[in-house]
Amino acid sequence: MGEKMLKIENLHVKVENKEIIKGISLEIKKGEIHAIMGPNGSGKSTLSYALMGHPKYTITKGKVTIDGKDLLAMPVNERAKAGLFLSFQYPSEIPGVTLANFLRTAYNEVREKMNVMDFMKYLYEKMAFLKMDKEFAKRHINVGFSGGEKKRTEILQMAVLSPKYAILDETDSGLDVDALRIVASGINSLVGPGLGVVVITHYQRILHHIKPNFVHILRDGKIIKSGNSELAEQIEKKGYESLQADA
Repeated sequence: MGEKMLKIENLHVKVENKEIIKGISLEIKKGEIHAIMGPNGSGKSTLSYALMGHPKYTITKGKVTIDGKDLLAMPVNERAKAGLFLSFQYPSEIPGVTLANFLRTAYNEVREKMNVMDFMKYLYEKMAFLKMDKEFAKRHINVGFSGGEKKRTEILQMAVLSPKYAILDETDSGLDVDALRIVASGINSLVGPGLGVVVITHYQRILHHIKPNFVHILRDGKIIKSGNSELAEQIEKKGYESLQADA
């Protein structure tokens, strides 16, 4: 029986023949929150897309396992079935497809088949848990949504699909103070012994609301330093250049 974690070992990733990720190793266990911080262009989003299997991102070296199974050998849909979830920095609009229909289709693919009535009851329970109005279920995905509504919808997807490991790619991007608090509250309500979370962010501000167990600083495709929440506070006060001597 394999190790119960998302384990990344010496991962290297290229985009259009340029190496972006240059040897990252991480172990994310259920119940843990890991924050990955870094300036623009450091490779944060590349890491998330490569793990999820985006065809633009070519893994040239390394190993990734999810609960002991080879993640990199799985197509995208199988990675989702295995329990991996990615929340996008810029969620797409999908005119003509309601949120309820989209989530039911995704649930039936990733979890188990559920009839419409039972699924709607399940969906409304999750929406109530996240303090979302039922009317959202009838709206077309992200069409006319505010930035905060789009990010809350991403968290709703996570709640419905119940993954084992969630990668939240700059979930705080474009959020005002109130929206940030609401989204962070939703994330906190889902974190537990069955879910490991990776929060990817530029800034420490979301970490005022979500307390990470580990903070990793990514620069030029490598993790240059790891620590606890105090490391994020150092970045907020002194910037990434304060770690130059440690690189």
